[in-house]
Amino acid sequence: MIIAGEVSGDMYGAALIHELKKLDYDTKFYGIGGNLMKSEGAYLIYHLNRMAFLGFVEVVKHIPFIRKVQSELIEFVREKNIDTVVLIDYPGFNLNIAEKLKSLNVKIIYYISPQIWAWGKNRINKIKRLIDKMIVVFPFEKEIYENAGVDVDYVGHPLMEIIDSHNYLSKEELFKEYQLDSAKDILLIMPGSRKHEVEKIFPVSIKAAEKLSNDFNMQIVVSASQNISEEFLFKIAKKRNFKIIKGHTYDLMKYSRFGIIKSGTSTLEAAIFELPIVIVYKTSSLTYLIVKNLIKVKNIGMVNIILNEQVVPELIQHNASYKMIYEKSKEILSNQDLYNSIKQKLSLVRETLGENGASKKTAQIIFAMMNGT
Repeated sequence: MIIAGEVSGDMYGAALIHELKKLDYDTKFYGIGGNLMKSEGAYLIYHLNRMAFLGFVEVVKHIPFIRKVQSELIEFVREKNIDTVVLIDYPGFNLNIAEKLKSLNVKIIYYISPQIWAWGKNRINKIKRLIDKMIVVFPFEKEIYENAGVDVDYVGHPLMEIIDSHNYLSKEELFKEYQLDSAKDILLIMPGSRKHEVEKIFPVSIKAAEKLSNDFNMQIVVSASQNISEEFLFKIAKKRNFKIIKGHTYDLMKYSRFGIIKSGTSTLEAAIFELPIVIVYKTSSLTYLIVKNLIKVKNIGMVNIILNEQVVPELIQHNASYKMIYEKSKEILSNQDLYNSIKQKLSLVRETLGENGASKKTAQIIFAMMNGT
């Protein structure tokens, strides 16, 4: 069983299944994931679209549903005699289900660590008690777990192989297919995959982007998640002066000049493409207040955390206004030296993420555990 409750987890889960099938084609895969895991042959008990809630307030609203999902997963493990469960990121849900799985005598492997170094450090004791193997993707995470006595392996980041193996369109093909203006650079907006986040982040982003596109002669392109409808985006933006493209995130990152991107995995992906961005995030007021008191790091963007410097601006909650997004973006776009400096610093991110092969290494570790070797 593989449990991946987010879009990024679906991507990592699919790559992992692909490598595990090379080791044993007859292995059956079940769990929670998205279209990518499904395309690799996983039977989805729940699609991740139904798990798209985040933050304390949102989770509280969904407690009855969460309990229902967990009960069905446990029952499924019993029915199918599943002996190995891989939890991918998604810590609120996954650490909770790990408690219930522990009594079933299954091997529990955690792939893509919860960000215990940022907040929730007490979770490491829970992880030590519940998890048989932790597989981490950043080198600094290995030392944290080793010091706590957790069985841990570092494999590098799967984003590297996923990005490097992507079948890219040429710039000409992308522009032709989506009727983009070849005389204008792309201003890319990525507002997230959760509807309640998009509702807060997209309107201010598009308002700032409109002004930026006029100032710098750019065209606005929104890289939308598959579960976010075009009509929803047009409705909350209250305008239609932008193109919506789905399924070409990496092509867009490669050929864009600048990005306004929701905090999350996408900001790390943008860094790998050396795309200057501003990081934007808004959530409910209550969730923000709770999280603000828990977070122990000065930056929330993974790219800034890795580089130990605020290389790209972070506009969080009240600062994520259209005016601030516009001003911070304009500052970068109007200063070529600053723009080039950001690109140069972002190029260092790739060096910290390890070499290709994270999914293959992870599959080998999991396969060995499945077979008791």
